[in-house]
Amino acid sequence: MTTPTPESIAAVDTAITSRRSLRAFLPADVSRETIEQILAVAARAPSGTNTQPWKVTVLTGDAKRRLSAAIRAAHDDPAERARHTEEYAYYPTEWASPYIDRRRKVGWDLYSLLGIGKADKERMHAQHGRNFDFFDAPVGLIFTIDRVMRQGSWLDYGMFLQNVMVAARARGLDTCPQAAFTQWHRIIAQQLGLPETEMVVCGMALGWADPAAPENQLLTDRAPVSEFTRFQDR
Repeated sequence: MTTPTPESIAAVDTAITSRRSLRAFLPADVSRETIEQILAVAARAPSGTNTQPWKVTVLTGDAKRRLSAAIRAAHDDPAERARHTEEYAYYPTEWASPYIDRRRKVGWDLYSLLGIGKADKERMHAQHGRNFDFFDAPVGLIFTIDRVMRQGSWLDYGMFLQNVMVAARARGLDTCPQAAFTQWHRIIAQQLGLPETEMVVCGMALGWADPAAPENQLLTDRAPVSEFTRFQDR
């Protein structure tokens, strides 16, 4: 049995607890070597019978700009936007507490930091559109999965995504996982030349956080362990 040191515990805990979804990045590049290191570490995620269902497209430079421009054009056209829908249900069709309360709080907390009022639909639309620029991060990641894989593989995929974000934090980088990309799966497939056998899971921004951006001051709450845990010993 390996005895952990206080330093090793602190390093892992810090990488996990310092992870936040940041929405403004500096233009500084992230090296390909660093990206490959992060993905290699993340690939140690467990998966049922070692199926490793994750597939990743790394976008930088002109490739990232082309995808962003194509999605932004559709996002800003009401008629075109209506033609694009998510391929899978990320959120429930009927919300209940406490989930809807948490969703509303994080949304209004973010808008408050940005000075966006509840009636300011134009600025809300513009802020949502920043998703598709990967919040100006130098690296955009698009995650896909083979359509033959089932629900268990999606659970495995979540562990891989978490590993990506934690490995990034260990290197001083930040991320924002983005379900917003799922609405635009047809544009993504066309732009990236994805085969019909692959399905878009989500996107992710990766880069160096802009410490001066007000939206990066958002710190979301977490429920205490006692709220979501049951201990049974008999």
